[in-house]
Amino acid sequence: MQSTGIVRRGAAERRQDTLERLAAERDLWVSTAHPERGPHQVPLWFLWDGRAVWMCTGATSVTARNVREEPRVRLALPDTFDVVLLQGEAECFPDDEVPGEAAEAFTAKFGWDPRAEDAPYLYVRVVPRTVRAWRGEAELRGRVVMRDGEWQGG
Repeated sequence: MQSTGIVRRGAAERRQDTLERLAAERDLWVSTAHPERGPHQVPLWFLWDGRAVWMCTGATSVTARNVREEPRVRLALPDTFDVVLLQGEAECFPDDEVPGEAAEAFTAKFGWDPRAEDAPYLYVRVVPRTVRAWRGEAELRGRVVMRDGEWQGG
């Protein structure tokens, strides 16, 4: 693999950059799997509340079905060079049971309130257990910035 000339960031800088991206970005890829039907991946809007990722999907969607059966998920921001991967377990909240603060923050970010739709929606909350972040080959070492729910480095 050829080097890109990118200077390797330290753990504290990677953590800060990751937190900034989680706060600012709109979309992520959600990878789920059903024990019998296999893997499924879809892009969803997301909200980072400082501790967890909140997403919303139709209550009868494949994603909703999968996380109810197998809550372990992997999330990925869409940039393939400035990579951020999160792993954790999904916690599901029907739209009439979601904590108000989370639903209001989601609505404020996107200008859309799934609770107002005719069809039922499911809010999905993921507290990451592992986060990996790297920019190119120079940062493959030390890419785990969160392990067992604890941020690594500064």
